[in-house]
Amino acid sequence: MTQYLVAIHHPDDYEPSAEDEAMSRDIDALNDEMVVAGVRIFVGGLSAASSARSLRPQPDGKVLITDGPYLETKEHIGGFWVLEAANLDDALAWGRKAAVACRAPSRCARQGGPTEAPEIADTITRLQLRSSVELRQAFKPSAKWGLLSSP
Repeated sequence: MTQYLVAIHHPDDYEPSAEDEAMSRDIDALNDEMVVAGVRIFVGGLSAASSARSLRPQPDGKVLITDGPYLETKEHIGGFWVLEAANLDDALAWGRKAAVACRAPSRCARQGGPTEAPEIADTITRLQLRSSVELRQAFKPSAKWGLLSSP
């Protein structure tokens, strides 16, 4: 099967404290549904774009590190899933569910070529994060589902 990225997009001024208990339950239910269906490879949330750092190669071979997201945009990726799906239509169905559960726009894209997929799956298998419960135990949520920080 092919791997797909389903990404949730948040506006730059997104406030995680606005997420309510119903949204949390919907996201947890979606994660559980993905696990039962055997499609979820990995899930992760990202901290606010304001805490990101950008790395830009310079002509002299050095790398410039600046505050903020790598692109000047009005939205950023707030969280994502890596899914295994039979085809794009199946992946889009999960993307629709993600958009509804997260109450935010989502993007669905096929991941690289077939030679890249086994490496991703092997790495994630080693992480042994099989359910949203294990993921939450592995990372301390700084807010709702998707704002994770290392323990």
